[in-house]
Amino acid sequence: MLNVPSQSFPAPRSQQRVASGGRSKVPLKQGRSLMDWIRLTKSGKDLTGLKGRLIEVTEEELKKHNKKDDCWICIRGFVYNVSPYMEYHPGGEDELMRAAGSDGTELFDQVHRWVNYESMLKECLVGRMAIKPAVLKDYREEENKVLNGMLPKSQVTDTLAKEGPSYPSYDWFQTNSLVTIAIYTKQKDINLDSIIVDHQDDSFRAETIIKDFLYLIHIGLSHEVQEDFSVRVVESVGKIEIVLKKKENTSWDFLGHPLENHNSLIPRKDAGLYYRKCQLISKENVTHDTRLFCLMLPPSTHLQVPIGQHVYLKLPITGTEIVKPYTPVSGSLLSEFKEPVLPNNKYIYFLIKIYHTGLFTPELDRLQIGDFVSVSSPEGNFKISKFQELEDLFLLAAGTGFTPMVKILNYALTDIPSLRKVKLMFFNKTEDDIIWRSQLEKLAFKDKRLDVEFVLSAPVSEWNGKQGHISPALLSEFLKRNLDKSKVLVCICGPVPFTEQGVRLLQDLNFSKNEIHSFTA
Repeated sequence: MLNVPSQSFPAPRSQQRVASGGRSKVPLKQGRSLMDWIRLTKSGKDLTGLKGRLIEVTEEELKKHNKKDDCWICIRGFVYNVSPYMEYHPGGEDELMRAAGSDGTELFDQVHRWVNYESMLKECLVGRMAIKPAVLKDYREEENKVLNGMLPKSQVTDTLAKEGPSYPSYDWFQTNSLVTIAIYTKQKDINLDSIIVDHQDDSFRAETIIKDFLYLIHIGLSHEVQEDFSVRVVESVGKIEIVLKKKENTSWDFLGHPLENHNSLIPRKDAGLYYRKCQLISKENVTHDTRLFCLMLPPSTHLQVPIGQHVYLKLPITGTEIVKPYTPVSGSLLSEFKEPVLPNNKYIYFLIKIYHTGLFTPELDRLQIGDFVSVSSPEGNFKISKFQELEDLFLLAAGTGFTPMVKILNYALTDIPSLRKVKLMFFNKTEDDIIWRSQLEKLAFKDKRLDVEFVLSAPVSEWNGKQGHISPALLSEFLKRNLDKSKVLVCICGPVPFTEQGVRLLQDLNFSKNEIHSFTA
């Protein structure tokens, strides 16, 4: 709600768009860009109307401020006067007014949970809601009753018991030199992608993704540990083991003290985004305006981004933290096929188009080797189960909408034994815009199941391939199943107009909703 999304975010069928019933940008007046808003917040002008005072806001007071020229909104207990921001909001005034004079947290989370509203609206902060923190007090009292991470059954709510997975638990044990934290998920589809671990100083944090929930262990360790650690998953029983190395070979009396939201099972949509600083290792030109960035995770982090999911990159720009979503890729299309694919939780690669008139990507492009970028935990609603028994896979990509297809190609050609055919139709403006063209052609030559078609909207006269934009004629010829009743999946990603039109055309061609998946670029 309070930032400028990239052109292809939210994706047309992503959780954000589905939840909000669709959202489009509105034309902004001249002088109302994100940069103009940042300048206004730095101008010293009183944007709250309170001359620098912070107040406690009651529900009754909040309700009074429900007009465009006097609009207060509460997000996670903090109240902001968003009237000055109305003309700068790319979603338009009407979207902001949906939360006028009320708690807009749920509405905000549906569409823009990733946005750094605290930074964007810090000069608009009116104060806090006048609510007693009873929930926090009760939580801490219950936490004292936990023994070695085993929750008493009475603490599992009726809602979770009915709608969510079985409540996980954890325990720990030690040797003279090691501490092992064991997480019992009670699920059998857990893998290394399901667990994210960060520890910094004495703070240890482990997020386990269990279906649509996130189980969090968050502890201030009682003793120091070394940076490196190992993670092991026993899939048959759904157990995760995290082995920490003690700095001193002494016996621990207890693991540590609980930190915020420790030992909690939270719906993923309600969980806040957690960032860690990653170091820029390399930056290579892929096309005239697209770079391959390689970031290295901290040695004290375990994170593997699942196929079809994205992360958010965060940079401070002119004193304001700006966030953008990107889908990680493999370091190369070809090297992955020279040997068995091994888990790599040290490096994350991104193919990013640099918009020289933009705000975020030029700043990203100016980073020097050794600089740091904040990277969030993964998000996304794609399920790997969509590939089960798949026979035909069709990929439709435009520009950097190719990025989700990189890992899909890798996985499809190496891990789906039922697969008969993979077809990629890649839309670009010119030949110079085609990302990894030679790699795609070599891969198609090596694996006869793969067909690649390039479509250009502004080709030179010598171009002999297909040209134009996404259309019924192009798709009807391209989307031919190997067998009449073969199991098929169509993945599509690109700028919002491309994706929205593509989904409509696919539905017109009688592909069902279950056979179509659109991604965030």
